[in-house]
Amino acid sequence: MNSKNTICLWYDGTALEAAKFYAETFPDSAVGAVLRAPGDYPSGKQGDVLTVEFTVMGVACLGLNGGPTFKHSEAFSFQVATDDQAETDRLWNAIIGNGGQASACGWCKDRWGLSWQITPRALTAAITDPDAAAAKRAFEAMMEMTKIDIAAIEAARRG
Repeated sequence: MNSKNTICLWYDGTALEAAKFYAETFPDSAVGAVLRAPGDYPSGKQGDVLTVEFTVMGVACLGLNGGPTFKHSEAFSFQVATDDQAETDRLWNAIIGNGGQASACGWCKDRWGLSWQITPRALTAAITDPDAAAAKRAFEAMMEMTKIDIAAIEAARRG
């Protein structure tokens, strides 16, 4: 990995599986080096996958198979800016359809518990509209959604 700063994500033995899913699902993503443990460790044995280098949309990550002690939380998430409803639907459905869980306002969790914000650029534009009333209408519409519906956001923005 050439990045000076890498996000380290903790998994319970499933780092390689997660990295492969991300590489298949998100553009500009790939699985890199896989390090197998040179000896036994608290949550694994010699030869088990210890770490996996991968990128998610160009962001350098390291998956660490550290065991069951630590879980992902909403305190960390990937925010993915989508260009249209088709991209929003594809990414949302990939995460949810692979054992993930829907949440509110464009948030969801993958099957490993990692949080994702699938955020259409149209939503960001709508809730930052210089017209405060339009921004408020779009924001209120978003607050009622799970997956973001761009047409409904734009309709709310227009009033």
